[in-house]
Amino acid sequence: MKRNVEILAPAGSWDSLCAAVCAGADAVYIGGSRFGARAYADNLNEEQMLEAIDYVHLHGKKLYMTVNTLLKECEIKELYAYLLPYYRQGLDAVIVQDIGVMEFVRKHFPDLALHVSTQATVTGTPGAGFFGKIGAERIVPARELSLQEIREMKEKTGLEIECFVHGAMCYCYSGQCLLSSMIGGRSGNRGQCAQPCRLPYSVSGKKPEDLLSLKDMCTIELLPDLIDAGIDSFKIEGRMKQPEYVYTVVSMYRKYVDLYLQTGRKGFRVAPDDLRLLENVYRRRGYSEGYYRQHNGKDMISFGRLANDSEQENLPDNYKNKVKINGKLILSEGKHAKLFLSDENERLSVQIQGEMVQTAKNQPLDHERIEKQMRKTGNTEFVFASLNIETEGSIFLPMQALNVLRRDGMEKLQNAMLIHYRREPKVIESAASKEAVKDMNPPALHACVQKKEQLLAVLENEAISSVYVDDGIGFDEDVRKICREVRSEKRRMLFLAMPYIFRRKAIDLYEKRYELILQSYDGVLIRNWESYEWLKTKGYSGKIIADANLYVFNTWSRDFLRKTDICEYTFPAELNYRELQALGGGGVLSVYGYEPVMITANCIQKTTGNCSHKESILFLTDRYKKKFAVRNCCKYCYNIIYNSSPLVLLDQKEEIKEVSPAALRLDFTIESEEQTRQIAEMYRCVFQADGEARMPDVDYTRGHFKRGVK
Repeated sequence: MKRNVEILAPAGSWDSLCAAVCAGADAVYIGGSRFGARAYADNLNEEQMLEAIDYVHLHGKKLYMTVNTLLKECEIKELYAYLLPYYRQGLDAVIVQDIGVMEFVRKHFPDLALHVSTQATVTGTPGAGFFGKIGAERIVPARELSLQEIREMKEKTGLEIECFVHGAMCYCYSGQCLLSSMIGGRSGNRGQCAQPCRLPYSVSGKKPEDLLSLKDMCTIELLPDLIDAGIDSFKIEGRMKQPEYVYTVVSMYRKYVDLYLQTGRKGFRVAPDDLRLLENVYRRRGYSEGYYRQHNGKDMISFGRLANDSEQENLPDNYKNKVKINGKLILSEGKHAKLFLSDENERLSVQIQGEMVQTAKNQPLDHERIEKQMRKTGNTEFVFASLNIETEGSIFLPMQALNVLRRDGMEKLQNAMLIHYRREPKVIESAASKEAVKDMNPPALHACVQKKEQLLAVLENEAISSVYVDDGIGFDEDVRKICREVRSEKRRMLFLAMPYIFRRKAIDLYEKRYELILQSYDGVLIRNWESYEWLKTKGYSGKIIADANLYVFNTWSRDFLRKTDICEYTFPAELNYRELQALGGGGVLSVYGYEPVMITANCIQKTTGNCSHKESILFLTDRYKKKFAVRNCCKYCYNIIYNSSPLVLLDQKEEIKEVSPAALRLDFTIESEEQTRQIAEMYRCVFQADGEARMPDVDYTRGHFKRGVK
């Protein structure tokens, strides 16, 4: 079978990098000293990273660097200087989440390949197509996708597709998790996740269990299906794991990918001993095949840790994997020594001239001694596959002269092998555009509602100028009738809040209901790029607002959104007011509500009982007796987990003025009609009538508005 399937290995340290190359990886992904989603790995400093780039290239491999966190404004200003040395050295690609970083890299380093991180939550062909249009070469889609969705993405976009095949799995759609951030201040979007999903939770008074902890993924027996689906790169998770793990897992996937490509399905069978070794090299949570053949399910959950019976059979003493070269040394009496070196396939060669070969006064150099000295390649990356030595006459040359000849020759060969990777930037650094801070007196009030009763309550409040109606009720006939009546009065704007995850099921439903959107709403609130791209294919001309999870962390991402048909964006939840101020104002600021902390393909109701196929709310209780509301969105089969305490910023009026938002947003989820009415009135009094702030008598949080995240 003629297919190139890349084995992509994790490298959280130099030793893991060497282990990956030794085991047969085609490429490695690794973090530098900053901006990587594994902040606690043994990441490489600049000198080590430059050496790593050369190391993999000498071995004919590739290196992709993770720049897959969200960058604050102060950080993106430092990105050019950070990337420049690696770009010059020949870095093969950067893995990116932040759309502002994508824009920055595309402008300053246009020939550096962009790989869209799984943190960007690409869940379908429209999203992949969107990123392809803005310069992405490769997509790392959400781990929750089925094989059919992956196949369709590949066939319809033609982009490179990189999928996880082994290792730990997040319970949440990657990039849609704020749980660690909100309860502990350690942001997964910034590479510092504290993994609260691995802790026990209880539902409905039952005993606490690890309800949010997924088993690790192992797809070695699925490789034929994965290859046939068109996946270009098989990604192994594990930048926090040891070199022994990396070596074992990479070598197993290398072996069985090659087996299938050579023999097809008839010859493909995973040996039981290999499967046992693979599963036992890191046995913390047990294994499943992930989401490729199932959407969710109790059997994917690890309800407790297993004993870690790690096995490390037949591992090499070290992970040095020397590059084989050929050599020819000519030593002729009275002539300069000459050394010819080439790569093993003799596609590239160099020649070095050394000292004058002397006439031996006593004992001439013999062939064995010369060869022994020349084969001492030491700490270089080379080893001689063949070394031909020709001598003429009674010759003598000091050992130091042979050492210099060998060292200079290998340095010249290495430079020749690496020179085509080197490059210089084609553009110079420039700052993103700045925007003058706008006066906002008083700010507009927006509200997002999930119940008909909440909609009626906020419509009573004349101060609320825009209402986002959640998709869960947005197509109900009674709700649409209310919306049409409000639109006829032209006193406020009405938006349909589209789903957080827009996969095939959602697309099919929206195709049928598109005309209803046009009839009932002035615009839409989008939560993913799939929604945006689908709207563009429909020729949609209504207003489009981006929700907070389309992360505007810096002016580069802000300016990108403004080049699209998105008319307004929502400030992200993880920046403090000083960092929001640096964005130049103009966004919508959430000032009240139970904020979403997880969007998950797995279903708490299904895990803890039977799936009722009815949308409902249940509560997760953590070890501190905090209760997290969980909404199961059955139409699209995902869960939303909300923070245990609502965000309340009633007493932050002066700080909010410094942010200069275009509007303030109230998010209503589990509130009753009366609670909704009271809260809306409290914010109207403070922000539009200059009243005194009265904080609600509930356990509330100010989120990250004051503290921010590291």
